[in-house]
Parts: sequence; C-alpha cells; structure tokens
Amino acid sequence: MLTLEKFEEASEVVKKVINKTKLVYSEYFSNTTGNKVYLKPENMQYTGAYKVRGAYYKISTLSASERKKGLITASAGNHAQGVAYAAKLFGCKAVIVMPTTTPLIKVNRTKSYGAEVVLCGDVFDEAAKKAHELAQENGYTYIPPFDDEDVATGQGSIAMEIVKELPTVDIILVPVGGGGLACGISTLAKMLNPNIKVIGVEPSGAACLKASLEAGKVVTLPNVDTIADGTAVKTPGSKIFPYLQENLDEVITVDDAELTLCFLDMIENHKMVVENSGLLTVAALNHLNVKNKKVVAVLSGGNMDVITVSSVVQQGLIQRGRIFTVSVLLPDRPGELSKVASVIADMQGNVIKLEHNQFVSINRNTAVELVITMEAFGHEHKESIIRRLETEGYKPKEVGAKF
Repeated sequence: MLTLEKFEEASEVVKKVINKTKLVYSEYFSNTTGNKVYLKPENMQYTGAYKVRGAYYKISTLSASERKKGLITASAGNHAQGVAYAAKLFGCKAVIVMPTTTPLIKVNRTKSYGAEVVLCGDVFDEAAKKAHELAQENGYTYIPPFDDEDVATGQGSIAMEIVKELPTVDIILVPVGGGGLACGISTLAKMLNPNIKVIGVEPSGAACLKASLEAGKVVTLPNVDTIADGTAVKTPGSKIFPYLQENLDEVITVDDAELTLCFLDMIENHKMVVENSGLLTVAALNHLNVKNKKVVAVLSGGNMDVITVSSVVQQGLIQRGRIFTVSVLLPDRPGELSKVASVIADMQGNVIKLEHNQFVSINRNTAVELVITMEAFGHEHKESIIRRLETEGYKPKEVGAKF
C-alpha cells in the first residue's frame, strides 16, 4: 500500500540525490491562459529528469544481497539515467536496456554513470521484455520504471514539495507514460488535500492510460506514434492502475504539433530546454476549462539531443509562420531577381535561402523559377508578404519550408 508514512520517508531519502526544484512562476503562461501558472522544473535535476527520485528510493529499499546481484531495468532514457546514477552511489552493477530509438544524449549519459547499455526494440515495451529475459538469465534484480509501489512513492515526493511550497495549489498537471509519476503525485496529493485536482497528460499517439481508464482495465495499444519518446508506452502499469483509477481526476491528450510550439515558448520565455514528454503539461495548459486557478505544470525532464532540438525548433518556427517558403516564376531577364528581393526587403522579410532554376520552362517570359525561404514575424506578416508579391504580379505559391 502507498501510505503517507512511506511518502514522508521517501521525501527524506531522495533529498540525498535531488536538486531543489523550486516552483517557477510563469508570467507568460499565466497571461495566455488566465490562470496562475507555476512550473515544477524537474528538467533541472542532475540526471536531467525526475526519475532519479523513484530509482534511488526503490534501490534504498533493497537488501544488500539484492543489490549485490546487480540491477537491471528498461527505459526510454530518463529512468535509465536515474537507475545508473543511483546504482553508482550504492556501488552496484547496472544493466540498462533501451529502445534503439532512444536519443543519443540519453544513451551516452547513461553510460557515463558506469552502466552497461543494451539497445533492443523500437519502443519501451520491447526493451522491457528483453530486460526481464536478461534478469532471469543472469539473476539481476529488476528495477521497474513505473509499475512499482516503491518507485511511485519516490516519484510522489514531487507532490510533497509542491504542496509545501504552494499549499493553495488547485491543479497539478502530470505527464503520463506508464503512470508511475502520475500515481505517486495523485495519491499523495489527495492524502494531503483531497481538493487538489490532479490531471494526467498523454501524447495522443500513445494514450494508453486514457484507453485503460475508459475500458476500466489495463489495455495495450496496438502501436504508439509520438515525438514524446519518454512517454511512448503501449501499456500502463497494472500494479499502480488501481491508484490511478482512484486518484487521478482526468486525462488530457495533446498532439505532437502542440509540443513543438511549447518548446519555442519555453526557450523564448523561460530559457529552459524541456524534452517533448516534459512539455505535455505545458501543452495541456491550453486545454483547461478554468480561470483564476493556481496550476502547477510538472516539467518531467530535459534530456534532448541536439539534432532533436534543431528539428523541433525548425518545425515550431514553421508552425508559427516565422519561416516559410514560396515559389515564384520570373521573366528570364537581368534584374528580375533584384526586383523580387526589393519587394521582400520593403516588407521587412528576411531571405534565408534562394534556389534559382532557369530550366523549368521554354517560355522566356516565365522561364525562371525562384524558390525563396524567408523569415517573418508570424502568420499575419507572412500573409502580407505573399499578398505584396501577388500585387507585383509574381503569383507566389507557398511550398514546404526548405532549410
């Protein structure tokens, strides 16, 4: 059973390995949502995510003989680092099975703590199957990433900190993958104050908990498809499912496209890198049908590789209308390129890239295709540039942005 005494114990134990992640009041998100929004920046933990809490507390409950056998787990990255770091502190061997799709930064950071990494499968569930096989073959002690009461208790220490710092909190938004974090936070929050509303947030392409709650039992999705790799889970935890049924007030799902826009918001307004799974709660702020409430969004992690960061930034700029590409046809005459450039400059557009092709037509009056990628201030500015090009007779056609 998850008890208040256990949560209190875990909250003291994890202090040995966590950074203090004090709530950050967000003026930007408060203004845009009409609520008082606070961020719980677990992306600022030493391992880059909240997972170290549950991992360290779970390992602390093991016997010396269990730790001596060596530890093994499966993880999409953040739990891997939590177990690897905790095992290092306890002097244990750690073997981590990770999906082949895990971002490189998470793999390398896990190895840096001294763990042995095995890559297997495309999603967490396939990696977990391999980890259980290796545990049986080698006698390792398995550390569950979410479906374990001790792990959930360690994660619940986040709720203890939130309520102590903001006793009048109305809503806590929690990312959901397998459900361990949501289980710990919702269970303890209800113990401390039954009036606190705890809402889980899943990517729409991996909404296994929402499907399970609607079915009244644990169900497995046929597949998952989301950029939020840390929450790309097909099946929620069966041991913790009853706690989620009892204590979680609601589950919201968000689309991947919303996460890319939230990434830009976090970078520009809070100067923080938050991984896609950690941004689920930020995206959910726009789905709340309440006003003037004190809302805490848990930012679960910040482990993103540079390539992913680059891709997310580019997609976010495109969605915001700040980067776009148009194709225009020009007469094959000297000076025409300069004229187009002058029109764009007059509209304060900033050209990033030009592709000039003289061989698209044998008609010399419209013989040159010019593909222009440029910066704008947003959708309104983008549309004004396109309208000006139309007025000048260039018949612009918007195409996919080309970087």
